[in-house]
Amino acid sequence: MPLVEIFRDHRRPFLIAVGLKVSEIAWASIASVFVIAYATTQLGLSRSLILNAVMASSFVALFSIPLFGWLSDLVGRRRMFYASCIFSLLFAFPFFWLMETRDPLIISLAVIVAISFGQMVMFGIGAPWYSELFTARLRYSGASLGFQIGAALSGGLTPFIAASLMAWSGGATWPISIYLIGCALITMFAVSKAPETAGRALS
Repeated sequence: MPLVEIFRDHRRPFLIAVGLKVSEIAWASIASVFVIAYATTQLGLSRSLILNAVMASSFVALFSIPLFGWLSDLVGRRRMFYASCIFSLLFAFPFFWLMETRDPLIISLAVIVAISFGQMVMFGIGAPWYSELFTARLRYSGASLGFQIGAALSGGLTPFIAASLMAWSGGATWPISIYLIGCALITMFAVSKAPETAGRALS
């Protein structure tokens, strides 16, 4: 039973896989889900503006995902993940500042940049990296379990947490930015504990 063996003997790579997913899904939830309600109810913007920005970011992802995966083969999984974490730390506050300009072009670019570098870098690299954390016999179960639990914890809770933080702060976005920074730090810690697997033969 691979799942039992993972929890019993391979908790470290499993927890690393969970941690690697946290920041990625947090940014996906904020920049493509929560932002729709925020822009329409708090900023008075049209729903179509945000939906078009999210759709544009999906089109960009058609090219950026394989590009980021290819770059990770050249420079390493860890460097690319660290770069995305640093972006997440630095862009957590500016993202909402740019949204508050209410300028359609600036908002669209902010959403595209946030999804591309906050989410898609990790999404494009995570697929091979999660698999490379586990041996062949446990690879499918380990990668899938770490991926899904990390996505469920971060993706499932982030919209609720963001809405609660905004209500608690009276409509301010700074607590959400701090939350995104916290998620980035969790993922950065997971990266620091993960082995570099680019170019390494799978066992």
